[in-house]
Amino acid sequence: MYWAVYLIPLLIPAVAAFAARPLSDRLPPCAATWLLAGSALALAASSSMVLGLLALNALFRVPFVASVAHMSARVISRASPASMPVAIIAGTLLAIAVFAVCRALLHRVAAIAAAGRQARDLPGAGQVVVTEDEAADAYTLPGWPCRIVVTSGMLRVLTESERQVLLAHERTHAAGAHYLFTAAARLAAAANPLLRPVAAAAGYTVERWADERAATATGDRDLAAKAIARAALAAKAAPPGSRETGRRGPGQGGLGTALGLVTLPWNAARGAGPVPRRVAALLLPPPRLSPLLLAGAVLLVAVSGVSALEAARSMHQFVEYAQGSGL
Repeated sequence: MYWAVYLIPLLIPAVAAFAARPLSDRLPPCAATWLLAGSALALAASSSMVLGLLALNALFRVPFVASVAHMSARVISRASPASMPVAIIAGTLLAIAVFAVCRALLHRVAAIAAAGRQARDLPGAGQVVVTEDEAADAYTLPGWPCRIVVTSGMLRVLTESERQVLLAHERTHAAGAHYLFTAAARLAAAANPLLRPVAAAAGYTVERWADERAATATGDRDLAAKAIARAALAAKAAPPGSRETGRRGPGQGGLGTALGLVTLPWNAARGAGPVPRRVAALLLPPPRLSPLLLAGAVLLVAVSGVSALEAARSMHQFVEYAQGSGL
């Protein structure tokens, strides 16, 4: 049981990875997005805390550190929560995680700054900007306020009612600052690669969130499904490389991917991606909130957090014991 408080926060992210897709399909998209993004951050924090606690054991075994902390070397060698190899491995993993998070954070900040500059450079003062581009595309640029870019190529392939679906979808992204959810989930996945499926599921649920709002705004779920399918097919038919680097939609690399924006990934239809799932979901009644499923997911995250805090308490007791024995 002593080791359980250290192992649980390291193992639960693997469980979350398996649960991410079912949760994204069965919960209302808004609730699923908050749950997945928040859970990813909490689980990443818990696992990183445990790695840090285990890595401390390597420092405590250094004679100079032990003497400065007034800790008994005999107690450290006999009662340390982790062996030297385990502590070194934990420290190495923590260092890699910190580097990955810092790198991802710098990348996100730079991408958001670039998007802000692009948004300011767009013509006109309205939220929606139509660009003369034969390639079918639509995306939201974060900023204050967010700007929505739709290409003339996209407008040409959609009917008037389908355009309303597209604009309602993008306005939901802009109003909800959805890039923050996906960016947070991706930062968590950078800290703990086991959480990558959770980040991917969060990217999917922000799209479903916008889909559902668009269907509600137009009052026609079949129309919303048809608009998404038609736009995806149009984007798939676009000539490769026809988009400028800074204007690429998510799933193609470029600015959208860098931001963690999963604005409207029309080109996801290139493979067995999320678009068919989104279309199928719109052809069914909207999912209802399951309190039991939500409570189970929250409980799993809570167990991880409590275990990490218990590991910290245990480490504190060990340090006090080693200091008392060193007197």
